[in-house]
Amino acid sequence: MRSIIFTEEFCQPEHLFPLSLTRQMQDCRVGILTIREKWEHSLSLSSFDKREDNYKDHEKSVQLTQIKARDTWYLIHSNLLPTQSLVTAILKMKEGECLVTPTNAPLAYYITARQLDKKNVIKIARAITFTDKIYQVQNPWDLLAFNDWSIREDFKLLTKGRKSAVVPKGNSVTGIKNVFIEKGAAVQFASINATEGPIYIAKGASILEGSCLRGPIGICEGAIVKMGAKIYGATTIGPSCVVGGEIKNSILFGYSNKAHDGYLGDSVIGEWCNLGAGTSSSNIKNNAGPVRVYTPTGELEIGLKCGVIMGDYVRTSINSSINTGSVIGPSSVVFGTALTPRYIPPFSWGEEGITRYKWEKVVRDIEQWKALKGGHMLADELKMLDFLYQNY
Repeated sequence: MRSIIFTEEFCQPEHLFPLSLTRQMQDCRVGILTIREKWEHSLSLSSFDKREDNYKDHEKSVQLTQIKARDTWYLIHSNLLPTQSLVTAILKMKEGECLVTPTNAPLAYYITARQLDKKNVIKIARAITFTDKIYQVQNPWDLLAFNDWSIREDFKLLTKGRKSAVVPKGNSVTGIKNVFIEKGAAVQFASINATEGPIYIAKGASILEGSCLRGPIGICEGAIVKMGAKIYGATTIGPSCVVGGEIKNSILFGYSNKAHDGYLGDSVIGEWCNLGAGTSSSNIKNNAGPVRVYTPTGELEIGLKCGVIMGDYVRTSINSSINTGSVIGPSSVVFGTALTPRYIPPFSWGEEGITRYKWEKVVRDIEQWKALKGGHMLADELKMLDFLYQNY
């Protein structure tokens, strides 16, 4: 059996805080697909996660000792995005070879059981230097920086050899060659402009009347774009998200709601979040100066624009005003009358982050929110959240 194995080792997932607290890096969405989905499509292989001996290991995590005699695995770093030249180089690798950067940093391995010594250390027969450009997600804002390019790459990957459904009458479409609508999507009386970048609308998605889309945009399976929404590229609306108001250059991972009026710009929103009606994020300072963003090792200056980096399971009250360059930890409930602090720790209750969200309410509320979309909390998910609650 030939498979992909993802590893976070040497990828420094802590730099992707707070998004990496509740997922492995390969499950971050950038472009239309997650990093995992990109590799599975590109190599036409299924994937597994290497057991890293931490709280994010799950039932399907595998140890290298599970490689069987006839198995061949591509061991790929979790934060690496596929490009055409990189995929070609990986497929050309022979048993025991490793693809490395010009600075000798490993990117991918092609291994069998014969490459493991008695201590399960990989023995490399040959290192091959890869000199073409690579895309590695090292910080949350890299997701935004790569999203335009990634939507275009995913669009080519997903539409190759396929034919789009016919755009229903009543819609205004410019740049029809850059529009792909999957069978089962509903698009009604919308304005779709793909002259600046492609627009992909997946099956089960609904684009309601009066919506204005300006590519590049990816609308994933089951997502709903509500009436009168204005979405500018480069934006990704993940599976089962519900969006309205104005959105620009943002990524919603999946199952989250920004369903009402309000502005969301240059932001990354995790899964199972809900932005209350009127919630808006500031993405640029009043003095047009550089934006500094919280990280666990200290603030970093990242450029002129950044909205909010929001972890999973966050909810904001109506009319919340989110400060420029804010970071909100997972499972926080944000409310108050003023601009939010630029950092709100995980499991916070209120605007100042000084009240701890009670554990029994954390579990109850997540269950109730997931039930609204037909979901429920999984055992691995509960285990992971319990670890985070005890340690953050």
